[in-house]
Amino acid sequence: MSGPVLRGERVLLRPLEPGDEPILRAAREDPSVADWWGAVEEGFPFTDFPAATRFAIVVDGEVAGLVQYAEEPDPDSRHAEIDVFLGPGHQGAGHGPDAMATLSRHLLEDRGHHRLTLSAAVGNDRAIRSYEKVGFRAVGVTEASWRDRHGTWRDEVLMERVVRP
Repeated sequence: MSGPVLRGERVLLRPLEPGDEPILRAAREDPSVADWWGAVEEGFPFTDFPAATRFAIVVDGEVAGLVQYAEEPDPDSRHAEIDVFLGPGHQGAGHGPDAMATLSRHLLEDRGHHRLTLSAAVGNDRAIRSYEKVGFRAVGVTEASWRDRHGTWRDEVLMERVVRP
């Protein structure tokens, strides 16, 4: 896998490696993640994915989670959308805000975006607070936008961070 290595205060974001898949799958299937992300689809790739650029979140040499972004290339609506999850042993320790700040800095400074977006499940207050710490703000709610792992339709809070050009 290729791509930059990004350093935060507490985390390192690096391109995914083949050995990351079992760790990321276990983290993603843990109820503390799956409750907010939905069920893991059969065959879901935890390696390269053409629709997104993915990084392993590494803390003290250990894979802690995944952060990814997808870019809208249209110059009239150019922006990047971000997703992140951390395994249960790494939640609540400040690794999420650091990973988000590190990736945001890369997207704003290196990739030339001025607008970053993400969504969080309504009720996922820990994630929402984490995103607010790095400058994202809620801009609305979409109803019935995804199914949780029990098949129930859930609403999402849409958030954005805008740096005026």
